[in-house]
Amino acid sequence: MKVGFIGLGIMGKPMAKNLLRAGHSLTVFDILAPAVKELVQAGAQAGENPQDVARRSDVVITMLPNSPHVRDAALGDRGILKGIAPGALYIDMSSVAPAAVQEIAARFAEKSVEMLDAPVSGGEPKAKEGTLAIMVGGKPEVFEKAKGLLLAMGSSAVLCGGIGSGNVTKLANQIVVALNIAAMSEAYALSTKAGVDPDKVFNAIRGGLAGSTVLEAKTPMVLAGNFTPGFRIELHIKDLKNALDTAHEVGVPLPLTAQVMEIMQALKVDGKARNDHSGIVQFYERQSGVEVRRR
Repeated sequence: MKVGFIGLGIMGKPMAKNLLRAGHSLTVFDILAPAVKELVQAGAQAGENPQDVARRSDVVITMLPNSPHVRDAALGDRGILKGIAPGALYIDMSSVAPAAVQEIAARFAEKSVEMLDAPVSGGEPKAKEGTLAIMVGGKPEVFEKAKGLLLAMGSSAVLCGGIGSGNVTKLANQIVVALNIAAMSEAYALSTKAGVDPDKVFNAIRGGLAGSTVLEAKTPMVLAGNFTPGFRIELHIKDLKNALDTAHEVGVPLPLTAQVMEIMQALKVDGKARNDHSGIVQFYERQSGVEVRRR
C-alpha cells in the first residue's frame, strides 16, 4: 500500500519506521529535514510538502502536536486536501480537539475522501515496539479497511464510535494517566517524607489494586530522577486543555483534571515544560521539601 506519513517527531518517527518494516511503500514529510533524512535512509521517499505526499499516496497519516498543526497540514495552501484523490483515506493519529477533527472530516467528505481519527497511547517505548493502543473514530467499514495498517503500529485498534470519538477516548485516557501520575507522586512524596523508601513502597503496592501500567512505566523514571521525555508535560497540558474545553462544551465538570492542569502549569512556569510527565513529582518534591529517589 502507498502510505503518506506527515509528522516525524518522538512518536511519528518510530510509527513510520514500523510501517516500512510491515512492507508499505512510504512517502514522508516533516518540517525538520534531519527526521526526513533518517526515514529516507530507512527506505522511505521524501515529499516536498503535505500536498505532494497526498498526491503520491492511497492513505495519508498525520501525527502532529495539536489541532492548528493538523488543520494547516490538512487544509492549508499546500495541504493534504489539495493533493489527495477522491476515494483515498486520511487518518489523523494526532491528539487533538474532537470538534477540530469533525470540521476537517466534513471538508474531506466534500471531496469524497473518508477520514478516521486514531490517536494513540503508549508513549515512545510502545511506538518503537509497534504496540501502541489505538483509539479510532469513523465509519465501521472504513475502520475495517484500515485496521491492518493501524495494527502495523499498534497491538490494538478499537473503533469507539463516529468521527471524533477516537479523540474523545484519548482525552479520557489522558485524564486517567495524568491523575495516576499525580496520585503516584503524592504517595511517594508522603512515603519519602515519612522515612519509607519509595522503591519499597512501589514493590509492595504494585501487585495490589494500586498497581497500573502508569505505575510500572513511570515509577522507575521518578526513582532515577530521569525526566527525559517520553511524553512532555507541555503536550499533556495541551491534552488536558482540550479535555476541559470539550467537557465545558458538553456540560461535564472535571475538577480533578483542572487541579492536575494547574500543577502542570506550575511546572511549566518553573521551566520544566519539556520534562516527561513523570516530572509531575517535582511539584510535590518542591512543596514537601523532599526528593523522591531510590535509596
